[in-house]
Amino acid sequence: MMFHSARRAPRGSHKRDSAPLPTTIWLPRPEQSRVAPAPGAVLPDWAIEMIRAEFGERPGGRPATLLKVSIQQDLVPGSDACMPCTSYAEADDEAAPGRASVLLAELHPDALPASSDALRVSERGMPGAMENGWPGFFHRAHRLLPADGLLLLATRQRRDAGVLTDPLGSLVAAARTAGFRYLQHIVILYARAVDDALAPAPPGDAAPGVIHGDLLVLSAIHHA
Repeated sequence: MMFHSARRAPRGSHKRDSAPLPTTIWLPRPEQSRVAPAPGAVLPDWAIEMIRAEFGERPGGRPATLLKVSIQQDLVPGSDACMPCTSYAEADDEAAPGRASVLLAELHPDALPASSDALRVSERGMPGAMENGWPGFFHRAHRLLPADGLLLLATRQRRDAGVLTDPLGSLVAAARTAGFRYLQHIVILYARAVDDALAPAPPGDAAPGVIHGDLLVLSAIHHA
């Protein structure tokens, strides 16, 4: 495992590598006043800053346009149009308007279905981009991104029937079906380093026992 504070965001870990990629753990800088996310969010502000520093440059030194969408409830028909969106772009970014090369989807645990069955591919024969729910979301995200564009999925564990459940495996499986390659897993700690220990500062709406969020990094594969 690799630890990184927001002071030293690693560069280039989003590039493909033939060796297994490690799990990276991100911590806030000591001077960061807010460790936990704002109410209803998954990522704290310091983690957004690290994402921009880590994934804000594309091959050739070109700045990347980052589009963040916040998904706070289970996907239903037409929900795409209601998702809060925030665009982060450098002043000299010459990318075409609306053509993001990095898509950050912040998935609140309440938005994820209780069963992983809802993340599986439909057997109705409907083209993926036209489907409702999560399969359609991943296919539409794939169509939005250019070749080697990045999809970042941020979420955390939830508690179902008193048991913590981890959605990461189902999310990766659904994303792969839509044409994404899994690259890396980053752990976002809701804690501050104090001497040789960690002082937890979890979100107020997090399930008991949850002190971290998860960031999955995936690359869009496009075939000629």
